[in-house]
Amino acid sequence: MKTQAAPAAVDDASLRLAHSMFQADAASMALGIEMVDIGHGHAAATMTVTATMVNGHGITHGGYVFLLADTTFALACNSHGRPAVAARADIRYIRPTRVGDVLAATAVERTRFGRNGIYDVSVTDSAGNLVAEFRGDSRVVGATPASDAS
Repeated sequence: MKTQAAPAAVDDASLRLAHSMFQADAASMALGIEMVDIGHGHAAATMTVTATMVNGHGITHGGYVFLLADTTFALACNSHGRPAVAARADIRYIRPTRVGDVLAATAVERTRFGRNGIYDVSVTDSAGNLVAEFRGDSRVVGATPASDAS
């Protein structure tokens, strides 16, 4: 599913939340992040590294890599139709990237229990090399059925 699709084009009602959330994400939109795929418990997104995204060493600032991974994590953990936010997240940087590289992030749900979830996100560069590994814990916010309380 591409980001250009209208929310009405989302066939699955539970995916509409993630799709709408992404379209309203000013930070991700400003960086040119594009949603490539979304399904229950998984998502993929891309971002092209621009000259304004590099640090003093001429490599992509880690914050931008984290933001791409975090956005993709948000898509995956909101793909079940219930608003979820990050409770915790960390990242391991593997290799640097540079201006012009297209970074691709793929998020996979590892487990959901009660109002919590654990997601892994791999970020690769234009050549398919692993750039970073991200792990995020999600927490559903707002009213939930009593059986989900934990």
